[in-house]
Amino acid sequence: MARDQIDMTPLTSRDELVAWVAAGEKPKDQFRIGTEHEKTPFRLSDHCPVPYEGPRGIGALLNGMQHLLGWEPIMERGNIIGLYDVTGGGAISLEPGGQFELSGAPLETVHQTRAELVAHLAQVREIATPLGIGFLGLGMAPSWSRAQIPMMPKGRYRIMTNYMPKVGHLGIDMMYRTCTVQTNLDFSSEADMVKKLRVSLALQPVGTALFANSPFTEGKPNGFLSFRSEIWRDTDNARAGMLPWAFEDGMGYERYVDYALDVPMYFIKRGDEYIDVAGSSFRDLFAGKHPAVPGERATLSDWANHVSTIFPEVRLKRYLEMRGSDSGPWERLPALPAFWVGLLYDDSSLDAAWQMVKGWSAAERQQARDDVPRLGLKAKVGGRTLLDVATDCLALARAGLKRRNLLDREGRDETRHLQPLEEIVATRQTPAEHLLARFHGPWNGSVEPAYRENVF
Repeated sequence: MARDQIDMTPLTSRDELVAWVAAGEKPKDQFRIGTEHEKTPFRLSDHCPVPYEGPRGIGALLNGMQHLLGWEPIMERGNIIGLYDVTGGGAISLEPGGQFELSGAPLETVHQTRAELVAHLAQVREIATPLGIGFLGLGMAPSWSRAQIPMMPKGRYRIMTNYMPKVGHLGIDMMYRTCTVQTNLDFSSEADMVKKLRVSLALQPVGTALFANSPFTEGKPNGFLSFRSEIWRDTDNARAGMLPWAFEDGMGYERYVDYALDVPMYFIKRGDEYIDVAGSSFRDLFAGKHPAVPGERATLSDWANHVSTIFPEVRLKRYLEMRGSDSGPWERLPALPAFWVGLLYDDSSLDAAWQMVKGWSAAERQQARDDVPRLGLKAKVGGRTLLDVATDCLALARAGLKRRNLLDREGRDETRHLQPLEEIVATRQTPAEHLLARFHGPWNGSVEPAYRENVF
């Protein structure tokens, strides 16, 4: 998330929280596509992490980007920590270890998403290359130890870094060593949200398998195809996972709000200060009984910030966020919105996808989620491999995009953006398996060539 919300309206009832989510509803002709991707900065000279400070650091990179783009700087305690495009709605932000994130503007077509990405990468390279900085398109930093990676100067990250080891073993890795690509999509009504949430939760392991791209840790194969996905299984299970209750009768905005109220908080923000309330309940703050800020009432900002620190496989805010996929080379990134838009924004494809997944039990969905980090497309759900399910999903996505019939300047529809995924299914090989073959073959057991072959 690019920047923490600032709306100090005090909350008085749970209905306001439900209304806040429901306010995301849009008529279908106003549906948009938001794409976010993270990339790992590294020093071109020695493939080491890039610190925030100094004339060739991340701060200098952000300052250069601000002068180039004219975007509004996001500041914290005198440090530039991000940029916001006031006119278009896009933003650039920093993850804890310096991972550079573009939160794309809400766009109408996957063609526009690709154009936005190409422009962004050209702009980043213009500033980064003279600073000696490159960016890596992998789901996890392949060679660095935790201790090597610097922390970016954001108050919320200090709080999260202290809290993570109390609730899981791999949360620090999630924060400092991983990169994702995600797609944010709209809904038209509560029923539409529920259907899209259920379909995308059930199929999130397919997205994980198709984009699996994190097989290395500290210079060696880690035994997984998506170690990034495995990390989420042991980060903080009170705020992650497959949300099995979302498939139960009575699912809707209220049910999600009740879940979010019980997810432990990380922080609240008052002025420029982040107050550490990690592990405590939003319900206490909501009731004005929070021990860290006695008598203080929760605000809309507190709620929006809290909802942004919940990390299930699909997250509901005022839109739905698909969170299951590793980052990768830029050519593959537009395939993620193409996949989910084709499935979820076309009624026929959405109906067919629901028919495909509705018979799967919570245990089957969870098994696929648990197995996919290691097995990729060979994992199973409902008695079928994820390769078979992915093949069906791509056919549905292709049909959905074809029916949208949104053409680029050369008269091509959005199905062209699915091509990288169709190649993965055709070869039956995840991106990680391709990387491992390189490691055991031409790379001669070293991950260093990844910094050349997977640079943005």
